[in-house]
Amino acid sequence: MHTEIIHLLEPTPKLHTKRCRFLSFLLRLFLQFTTYGVFFIVWYLYDFFLALLSLLLSFIIMGIIRSKLRNSVIPPNQREYQYNDQAISDWYAAKELCYEETQPL
Repeated sequence: MHTEIIHLLEPTPKLHTKRCRFLSFLLRLFLQFTTYGVFFIVWYLYDFFLALLSLLLSFIIMGIIRSKLRNSVIPPNQREYQYNDQAISDWYAAKELCYEETQPL
């Protein structure tokens, strides 16, 4: 008889302290807006065409950083699902930055 195993998905962790929520918020801002910040800084300092090149390069680099953060904290059986920057930053803050605060007593 063939039985199917249903793997339960672990929900995105809830952050309880203000420190953890603030760290998650800063990480989310970093993941979302670094590419545009690099673009405007390079445009202001150098040239528009160099800014376009830096925009493309920063999209690639931030994609690599985003995937490394995502794969380091999200459980292996949930990695095929799509996560936005807020969920990635919540997972990372809960698992790596605020690990002792989220553990049950």
